[in-house]
Amino acid sequence: MRHRPECGVLSIAGRWHVAVVLVLVLVLLLMSGSGSAVLAQTAATTMTATTVATASVQGQALASKSGCLSCHGLVHTQVGPGFAQVAARYRDDAGAPEHLAAKIRSGGVGIWGRLIMPRQPQVSEADAALLAKWVLSQPSPP
Repeated sequence: MRHRPECGVLSIAGRWHVAVVLVLVLVLLLMSGSGSAVLAQTAATTMTATTVATASVQGQALASKSGCLSCHGLVHTQVGPGFAQVAARYRDDAGAPEHLAAKIRSGGVGIWGRLIMPRQPQVSEADAALLAKWVLSQPSPP
């Protein structure tokens, strides 16, 4: 895994097989009786970290494919607010994922000044939900 500080995510492109092999080895050790509670915890942590990193890569790829990066920076304002700025504003809002997913599809104006975010009806509800979760996972801006 490589850390890409310019976008604040871990890139596992080309390295996903390392995590898969590690998980398989840990599972085999557990099944053979050689494992322990520590080994089980390590396997669970590895799978969680791999899932989070994969979701992050998928979210960024979807944002790129959907054209989000044309107006939004990862950290700072371009035309619209940076994703890190959006995450910071909604970090403590339990309803934020649903709210942002709806805003992605329906657009809006007035939340971030006078800028208009055009609606994106071509983005499916499932993709909008994934994008919203990815945006909210971004670290706070420096």
